[in-house]
Amino acid sequence: MLKPNPTMTVNNDSAAQSNHLPLFSRLGTLLLVIGMVVTFFISQLIGVYIAGKLLLPAAKNASVGDIFFFGSNDGTVVSISIIIGCLLLVAISVLIIRLRGGDLRQYLALKPFSLAVGVGMIGLLVIFMIGSQALTYWLDASPLAFVDPLYQSVSSVWLLVFAMVIVAPLYEELIFRGILWSAIAEQFSSSLYSEHRGAIVASFVTSLIFAVIHLQYGIYEISTIVVLALIFCYARIKSGSLWLPILLHIINNGAAMGQYLAQVA
Repeated sequence: MLKPNPTMTVNNDSAAQSNHLPLFSRLGTLLLVIGMVVTFFISQLIGVYIAGKLLLPAAKNASVGDIFFFGSNDGTVVSISIIIGCLLLVAISVLIIRLRGGDLRQYLALKPFSLAVGVGMIGLLVIFMIGSQALTYWLDASPLAFVDPLYQSVSSVWLLVFAMVIVAPLYEELIFRGILWSAIAEQFSSSLYSEHRGAIVASFVTSLIFAVIHLQYGIYEISTIVVLALIFCYARIKSGSLWLPILLHIINNGAAMGQYLAQVA
């Protein structure tokens, strides 16, 4: 969501949060982080189970373990499970913020962003992608090897593209650069701390968690994901909006998927 105003003053989320009491206590924030990470994985399992039950040919007589095993390697099941997981995570995040009495739009930074900031951040992302691709080529790595069985078994490639390029960035940004980022940042944004400490702490913590949960990747890929996540965090700080990290995430996933499809075509 663009707001074509290059002279727009950059919003400082942590500074804004320092003007009111945190939505969560320190213990509440810790429990929120743990709970949302656990919920993230559970939502994926629920999605695979539901989609597997509906789509796998032998699902009626299959055990739960078989559904998870075969479903997680079926492109159509995984694509539908991503959509189901997204709906669950969005609903849970909205419910938590509402129950705590928070302003959904303010807490998740669902605001327009400056066109100039957006263009600058896209430029930074492009530089990162070029450097990452060069390093990947030099190391002879295959970061998207896990997509092979999904691509080969999906009923429609466009369904897989939609799930991985559009849907996944939406709920991942909502969780990591949205509710968790805000909850952590507000803990370190009072007058006792430096102006930007909350944003810095939230960015590093959420970026590390975001990288670690990508279990399908190796050490090299996880390292690059940390850097990518920090770029997304910087985009939120610079723009004061969650829409810009979502856009950057979609662009990154779209470029990666486009390159993969070009290779297998």
